[in-house]
Amino acid sequence: MTALTLHLHPLSSYCHKVLIGLYEKGIPFEPRTVNLGDPAERKAHAALWPTAKIPLLEDRAAGRVVPETSIMLEYLDQRHSGGPALFPADPERRMQARLWDRLFDQYVMTPMQRIVADRLRPEDRRDELNVTEARQLLDMAYAMAEKQLAVQAWAAGPDFTVADCAAAPALFYAHIVHPFAPELKALPAYFERLLQRASVQRVLQEARPWFRYFPYADRMPARFLEG
Repeated sequence: MTALTLHLHPLSSYCHKVLIGLYEKGIPFEPRTVNLGDPAERKAHAALWPTAKIPLLEDRAAGRVVPETSIMLEYLDQRHSGGPALFPADPERRMQARLWDRLFDQYVMTPMQRIVADRLRPEDRRDELNVTEARQLLDMAYAMAEKQLAVQAWAAGPDFTVADCAAAPALFYAHIVHPFAPELKALPAYFERLLQRASVQRVLQEARPWFRYFPYADRMPARFLEG
């Protein structure tokens, strides 16, 4: 039995972010699916960490749990030297990696989730203004990323980092609910590079049986549903 357990749900974009980091670094772990809709499972999960959010990293060897995806990836980087460093040693590149990790989380992942959550509501309770504002945030974030990626291969520089772990699942779901504008060139090309990454391919392959439950499954490109 491995010392690390990742409490997760296979469809969750934030869980995908941490999975990508684990696969990049080749760290053995036990995935444990949590059904937060089940009161008993939710109570047990909240006993580990009161927010009862997923993912949650449990390190039994150290006797601790680690919440929040960016903190989990930094924890893994500090304690497991194998695989590429997700947080660059150079201070400037490290700051850029942290910055773009936060930008993808806050301005791509979060508005994407707002749009998805609205579709889950009954039609008479949907919030058109909230969705419009979320789409505007995505347009802004796409434009920022387009400029950044026009001059470099990865989000924070020449190497794959925590920022790309965040970008892959954020852009995967976001491009379905709010497609990239035709005039964008660097961002879609970057997204395709992410899709070629072995860690990203593995995460998507494992999530494939669950994609039919995604509220926008009707808009998901066939290439992600086949195989």
